[in-house]
Amino acid sequence: MDQRSGQKRAADYLYPPLEPFERRVMETGDGHSIHVEQCGNPAGVPVIVFHGGPGGGCSPAMRRYFDPAHYRVVLFDQRGCGRSRPHASVERNTTWDLVADAERIRELLGIERFIVFGGSWGATLALVYALTHPQRVRHLVLRGVFLMTRAELDWFYGGGAGAFFPDLWARFIAPIPEAERGDLIRAYHRRLFSGNTGEEIRFGRIWAQWENALASIGNDGMFGESPGEYARAFSRIENHYFINDGFLDEDGWILKHRRRIEHIPADIVQGRYDMVCPPVSAWKLAQGWDRARVDLVPLAGHALSEPGISEALVRVMDRLRG
Repeated sequence: MDQRSGQKRAADYLYPPLEPFERRVMETGDGHSIHVEQCGNPAGVPVIVFHGGPGGGCSPAMRRYFDPAHYRVVLFDQRGCGRSRPHASVERNTTWDLVADAERIRELLGIERFIVFGGSWGATLALVYALTHPQRVRHLVLRGVFLMTRAELDWFYGGGAGAFFPDLWARFIAPIPEAERGDLIRAYHRRLFSGNTGEEIRFGRIWAQWENALASIGNDGMFGESPGEYARAFSRIENHYFINDGFLDEDGWILKHRRRIEHIPADIVQGRYDMVCPPVSAWKLAQGWDRARVDLVPLAGHALSEPGISEALVRVMDRLRG
């Protein structure tokens, strides 16, 4: 128990830490090497985990949402981040490349169909993968839904979230000249891709800090700096995707094509007070999708580590054991 609040921590809901039973490097054939790992039961029900960002990478905590006796959990670091190489690279790094990588992993591991599990950008990628390969998805488990729309980007990088966190917003926009503040994604792009590694790390830390500071409902805004190379990779890759509108054909692409996956059951776990990916996106995604269930978690924000979010996700995965 957290002695200050008397509330349970996220770890109280999770399964014990797991070590992978396999780690491997998958070559994509176009210059990227993808870190892939498996944990749990090698003969269990397959789950593929899509991490957030883009550019966040996997962490050991992501293995802990699944009963290790029942599930075969597959995790991978998406292109350019985590233990995948080349680090921080945006060359041949698009949503469609990541979808193709997931298919390569499925084929490599001899898996017919997955439960697909993803949060934030991972929810975006989970949905795009399902829309592209609906026959390979047995269930969708989504958290902190992000539909990769211009409205969502405008909320987070155009002042919407900043209206609730004016002190943190001021810190985010301070390094950008006033004349460039009308398009902060583009302004940060110039600096994250300047060719000066020191400058890229500096602006990468500021970019990452803005998102991290708003992720948890309990955060007081005092967030330490991320390690330089992590912040640079995360911020470059995320900005690269956002400046290209997620490489989707049109704004609202996911909702427009949702009918392709309406036969697939889905569980959506969403923090009621998510400031990074507001709940309206999860609500829109589920409306008219008869097989989708939304759990709006009270007193929870965006982070996977929120206690209410962790509890809800473990509850979903335990229910799916049958």
